[in-house]
Amino acid sequence: MEQRFVDWLRRHVPPVPPPAIGIGDDAAVLPWRAGGDIVLTTDTITDKVDFVLAETEPRLIGHKALGVNLSDLAAMAATPVAALASVVLPRAVSGGGDPCALAMEIYSGMLALAEQFQVALVGGDTNSWEGSLVISVTAIGRVTSRGPLTRSGALPGDRVLVTGRLGGSLLGRHLAVEPRVREAVLLAERYELHAGLDISDGLALDASRLAGASGCGIALELAAIPISAAAEQLARQTGKSPLEHALGDGEDFELLFTAPPDAAEQIVRDQPLSISVTDVGQCIGTPGLWQVGDSGALNPLAPTGYQH
Repeated sequence: MEQRFVDWLRRHVPPVPPPAIGIGDDAAVLPWRAGGDIVLTTDTITDKVDFVLAETEPRLIGHKALGVNLSDLAAMAATPVAALASVVLPRAVSGGGDPCALAMEIYSGMLALAEQFQVALVGGDTNSWEGSLVISVTAIGRVTSRGPLTRSGALPGDRVLVTGRLGGSLLGRHLAVEPRVREAVLLAERYELHAGLDISDGLALDASRLAGASGCGIALELAAIPISAAAEQLARQTGKSPLEHALGDGEDFELLFTAPPDAAEQIVRDQPLSISVTDVGQCIGTPGLWQVGDSGALNPLAPTGYQH
């Protein structure tokens, strides 16, 4: 449903004039007279979809609400500056809890993460209703001197790279979001990058989105995909393979980006981050998502992941 709605919006919302970037990327970009473009993004999380309030510490919910937005800024290689948070509280809190106390715990989680990334919480809104908890955050950032990193810049021949290890986020990482803001800015400033996004809905699905936005294809080398220990653990419970979890679990909030071969080789050799950077494939001229077989032949790869 989400993609159908986004497609409708792109057809009906008037395009913004260049060099601004509107609907279709991880965040919007607007020219800013004070020097450097600003980047805007917004994300909403809800009870029983993105977390389960009755089973989750409210501070973690607040952390996630801000964290997913900071991850979108990281996807654009933007430094966060400020955020606005709106919360719709349930009038009846599970266990007879106090809605005001719940709100304070949620915001405490946001504030701790905001302090970590020097983000000013500058406003928002609160309301209550008979439904479940809903939190919407809008984050504002600024781009580096190289401009924003978008989904649409990948070129055939680019190498495809990821940060960290993937899969198994349901064992805790989906709440304890670690937005790769500093990592993205460092990579964008030191190396030539062509395109990028954050892995929020699954490596396979998000890679297919990047390929589609860039008008090319992506061929993943499955044996090279870095698999997390959590994916290995979850695979013992689900019957899926660790690789299936790495490809499709989503909410890894790692970076997926492309770079020309010489830059990609330099990044992998330098390993400039506190987390690993792995080359997992190549951009190709044939549209779609592909896997590289043992003989080097290309076979279609299903874009598995979380569909909103």
